[in-house]
Amino acid sequence: MLKHRGFPGRLPGTDFQFIIRRPNPKGVTPITRRERFRDRRPADRRADAGFMQALWDCFGDQPFERGNLDAGRLSWLFGREVIAAEDPFDPESYDALLVIDVDAAQLSFPEVFDGSAR
Repeated sequence: MLKHRGFPGRLPGTDFQFIIRRPNPKGVTPITRRERFRDRRPADRRADAGFMQALWDCFGDQPFERGNLDAGRLSWLFGREVIAAEDPFDPESYDALLVIDVDAAQLSFPEVFDGSAR
């Protein structure tokens, strides 16, 4: 499992986790598409925006390996702002390649891309 050095471990000041420390001994947690409903808590929305900001800062529009990125946090963005970069895609692999769909991410998280140098 690739460890993304320099990637924030969590949203500052919260317990919203962005990375995992070690592989799950019971098996890899699959990435699935989770629905984001309008009535989500503001803290959850901040966590999504913070995670997208961290992804954009670290990877930009280039494909990246799932590695030690938290499957639960990825699942909130998967299928919309973060998509599979390979076909066939294995949602239960730490080696799976993902990429940010920049157009979708800009619509969902405009604050991440405002004044961005990329």
